[in-house]
Amino acid sequence: MSRPEALFPLFAGLETLPGVGPKAAKAFEGLGVTRPKDLLYLLPHSGVDRALRASVRDVVPPATLTVEVEVGQHVPPRAKGRPYRVHVRDSKVEFLLVYFHARAEALQRLLPTGQRRLVSGKVELFDGIAQMVHPDHVLRVEEASEIPAYEPVYPLVAGLTQRVVGKAVAGALTRLPILAEWIDAGLKVREGWPDWSAALKAAHGPETAAGLAFTHPARQRLAYDELFAHQLTLSIARSRLRRAKGVETRGTRALRAKVLESLPYAPTGAQIRAVAEIEADMAQPLRMNRLLQGDVGAGKTLVAFQALLIAVEAGGQGVMMAPTEILARQHFEGLAPLARAAGVRLELLTGRDRGAERAMKLEDLAMGRIPILVGTHAVFQKDVEFNDLRLAVVDEQHRFGVAQRMELGAKGAAVDVLVMTATPIPRSLALATHGDMDVSVLDEKPAGRKPIRTAMISAERLDEVVDHLRNAVAEGRQAYWVCPLVEESEVVDYASAEERFRSLRAALGDKVGLVHGQMPSAEKDAAMARFVAGETSVLVATTVIEVGVNVPNASIMVIEQAESFGLAQLHQLRGRVGRGEAASTCLLLYQPPLNETGARRLTTIRDTEDGFRIAEEDLAMRGAGDLIGTAQSGLPKFRVADLERQASLMALAQSDARKLMHDDPELTGPRGQAARALLWLMDQDRALRLMSVG
Repeated sequence: MSRPEALFPLFAGLETLPGVGPKAAKAFEGLGVTRPKDLLYLLPHSGVDRALRASVRDVVPPATLTVEVEVGQHVPPRAKGRPYRVHVRDSKVEFLLVYFHARAEALQRLLPTGQRRLVSGKVELFDGIAQMVHPDHVLRVEEASEIPAYEPVYPLVAGLTQRVVGKAVAGALTRLPILAEWIDAGLKVREGWPDWSAALKAAHGPETAAGLAFTHPARQRLAYDELFAHQLTLSIARSRLRRAKGVETRGTRALRAKVLESLPYAPTGAQIRAVAEIEADMAQPLRMNRLLQGDVGAGKTLVAFQALLIAVEAGGQGVMMAPTEILARQHFEGLAPLARAAGVRLELLTGRDRGAERAMKLEDLAMGRIPILVGTHAVFQKDVEFNDLRLAVVDEQHRFGVAQRMELGAKGAAVDVLVMTATPIPRSLALATHGDMDVSVLDEKPAGRKPIRTAMISAERLDEVVDHLRNAVAEGRQAYWVCPLVEESEVVDYASAEERFRSLRAALGDKVGLVHGQMPSAEKDAAMARFVAGETSVLVATTVIEVGVNVPNASIMVIEQAESFGLAQLHQLRGRVGRGEAASTCLLLYQPPLNETGARRLTTIRDTEDGFRIAEEDLAMRGAGDLIGTAQSGLPKFRVADLERQASLMALAQSDARKLMHDDPELTGPRGQAARALLWLMDQDRALRLMSVG
């Protein structure tokens, strides 16, 4: 799959551009620019108004000014280190040009007395007199066209100047080839977007500040190109994955009926819909690749278990994987009653299984005697073999890499994959990171889940909180108390779990337990077990309890120094209560005074329980990279597109990319060929290699 010839000049060395030598080329690498085409997408972030004015009097200093002047007297410095001054006069008033460490003869050549020049730079008042220190431009009047009326300002790194970058960009723009249009004609007309080359020229040559806005048609078009190329890549991956032969897995519904009969409540409409989508996918002869997205307490476990039962009903096996042992054990305990109701054997496999017990489990698994297995990534190990693995359910996807997902898929001939996440992801990010997957969303709370009352309380009222806890414990209720760090740190004044555990023990007696990430696994599990059994009433913990812990009797959540947690984390922690009959409370203890960000975060949590709204707010506050943790998310780096502000473009790009793949799966038609050129421009040519292999 070779690169189109028309693109060759854009993929040449940077040093083939005007003004770029080996040093500058090396410096450009710091901006992620290694070829002329990269410069096309290095867009200016701001601009300077250099429109010609009649006089200094037309601006309010400090301001950038471009004005025609008559050069007057030169006044060299009287002492070393003093400035060199040149008197100039515009149409109304006299002012000064000021230079430091300047050579007199050079300045006299640049600004000959008695001649007219165009000067442009920042004008400031000094002792009531206007002066321009080191003008950016000094030109002959006939060279006026060399100064743009509005000058773009580019990002810089050490070793580059605006002039070098501007000159290199101008050189790259002269190499724009004539390319066929890859955007759907109707969409382009509807949005009023310019052609590709016109959009690039407009984005690099803004005429006013409006030309820099992300809403400008040229910028929108370039952002769309980027998002479209990204979604096209995911669509190609998805179609190749779906084209991968799967096994038709059709359930009888017999086991699922038993489970549903055993439940004290009816599933929500969202749960029924999600199961139907999964069932339809599994019945296809193609591999399923589906994301199950549900807020805290939306009932993902029931949906996942029904999916596993479809595999068992069809005579196959299913596996559910969690990122940590605590979570795997919890899934196992949560699924056990459902498995009993269905009359299906369920086993747990973690790194802790050793010797004869492990060997026996592995033999039963290979012989098909274990229909459903729950485990950590220990299920990846070479010696773990299934008899007929049909479905893999992966929990908390953002902690598993795509590579691990594929490795898991390789365990069965053609395993269907269902990925669950309890972290609501704003739609734009879900499309950026999971665009290759089909998505089922659980957006309803199961019946009987009561709202959780959330309150912000200053740490100065700590004694009242402890009293409140004492009364609750006396009534037989249970509570979590979450602390930010494990032990006192010299650097950060965070309440430590160890400290808080001792102080609550002193106040409430031995009904207080402790669990944190640095305890040995066995101790941690024992502490959790005592809390689940009701032997301890208050569990002091670090964020190890953030995901998946389920204790229906726990109805109070105290989060100490809540302002130091992220929004998603606060939402996950709050979701640990409100799972039983009792009305639940979440107390956000904060250290006054709260800064603006902390206050915004805590009021958001206090005012809504909707995880998707919280995620959108988190995205607005923190930006896409922080939200998912770019290192592990595979979140693409966009150069033009802004995921926070152009979310609607991402959804548009996804439906357009999927439509193109549906209409022209090999990208051989006119628009398909044009889209191939775009994939090269956006460094997404790996998708084209995937096509040629596929």
